Amino acid sequence: MEPLIYEMSSPGRCGANLPECDVPERPVEDLLGAENLRSDLPLPEVSELDVMRHYVRLSQRNYGIEVGFYPLGSCTMKYNPRVHEKVAGLAGFAQLHPLQPEQTVQGALQLMWELQQYLGEIAGMDAVTLQPAAGAHGELLSLMMFKAYHASRGEATQRRVVLVPDSAHGTNPASAASCGFSVRTLPSDRRGCIDLQALKEAVGPDTVGLMLTNPNTLGLFETQVLEVCEVVHAAGGLVYCDGANMNALLGIARPGDMGFDAVHFNLHKTFSTPHGGGGPGAGAIAVKAFLEPYLPVPVVARRPDGSFALEYDRPLSIGRIHSFTGNFLNAVRAYAYIRALGPEGLLAVAEHAVLNANYVRVKLQEILPAAYDRLCMHECVLTAQRYKTEYGVRALDIAKRLIDYGFHPPTMYFPLIVPEALMIEPTETESVETLDAFVDALHRIAEEAREHPDLLHEAPHHTPVRRLDEAKAAKELCVCWRA
Repeated sequence: MEPLIYEMSSPGRCGANLPECDVPERPVEDLLGAENLRSDLPLPEVSELDVMRHYVRLSQRNYGIEVGFYPLGSCTMKYNPRVHEKVAGLAGFAQLHPLQPEQTVQGALQLMWELQQYLGEIAGMDAVTLQPAAGAHGELLSLMMFKAYHASRGEATQRRVVLVPDSAHGTNPASAASCGFSVRTLPSDRRGCIDLQALKEAVGPDTVGLMLTNPNTLGLFETQVLEVCEVVHAAGGLVYCDGANMNALLGIARPGDMGFDAVHFNLHKTFSTPHGGGGPGAGAIAVKAFLEPYLPVPVVARRPDGSFALEYDRPLSIGRIHSFTGNFLNAVRAYAYIRALGPEGLLAVAEHAVLNANYVRVKLQEILPAAYDRLCMHECVLTAQRYKTEYGVRALDIAKRLIDYGFHPPTMYFPLIVPEALMIEPTETESVETLDAFVDALHRIAEEAREHPDLLHEAPHHTPVRRLDEAKAAKELCVCWRA
């Protein structure tokens, strides 16, 4: 077992060698105030070599996309080409200051402007902002713009209800509530799509709009999307597309052509920017022309002479929703991804994402049937209900046992409407050999569930730490534990 950093501590050891102070010294109390100082600081005293070895050893126990297959459904944990990291690290990008004069950052502004054009074309929309820091941030911004639009029409107090399908991402109702709206949940029909009749009964003069994910969170394409948008628009509402699953649509279908008024992109899912770890993310949104006046400032614009500028004089803008222009280096990575692949490459991304997901779905249908028996898009949602009923083995047990076979578990128990759900997204970057090995592991686990269920109940067996009490860990967070 790896010792705690505190267990490696020895009084007097130090991993840093600071230079002698070359400015007049002042008591720290004068600078910070005695009331802001603590008398003890129980940090470990460890040499540089020991610190380095400790954290390298811990890093080698981590699981990541560079180590193996990461089938987390809904998250799109695909491989991010390392060349994009190098591009984002170029001095002309990485060392810019956000307060530099516009004439000194024309290249950066041009990149952002061109990326906006690309994303607008991919989405079938008229205007784009790169400011949002995550997909949920893009959701929030879209609803803020919907609110401003309705206010401009004198309907701010009248329209207070946002419609959200029961298969939606949990951030959808949270974003609506954050804008002060109430949420009305709509059921799914027998095919896993939004129930059109329930939608018709729910819309009315109080409707702000509908938040619809397409492909939806069940991994299915909303085949009635044109009629869905028409129903909402007829009631005076707007339609927002949660674009978290755009890697299934690139070059094939565009939200703008489906009738959506706004869509967000998860650049960290579809366009190969870093994913996870709390950020920095990127959740650009694209909108139809009538919503463009409400975009946050500053807006990256192109002047008639071909130069680029940041525009602030937008009277109808909802204001700023991120410092400066957003997480610029993620925009650089997304730009590099789009330029490297081109239209044909982006189309191939979608084709392979859909192909891989359906390959896994069909290969597993005998042991883990799909919640809805139809062609899926970028991911498949399977159910392990049979194993819980017959053998007392839950989806959680299957997922934990996968760790012993060297695979990261898929997403579990989501969407909530599928019992014992396992949500698998192979992504477009995985090979058929990897998918076959994953499928083979699940077939072996299914056999174990039938013959040795306790083996799964106690999994994982070959990890430094055995199964944790995850509910307790979430409720009693301890970020600095010492024996």
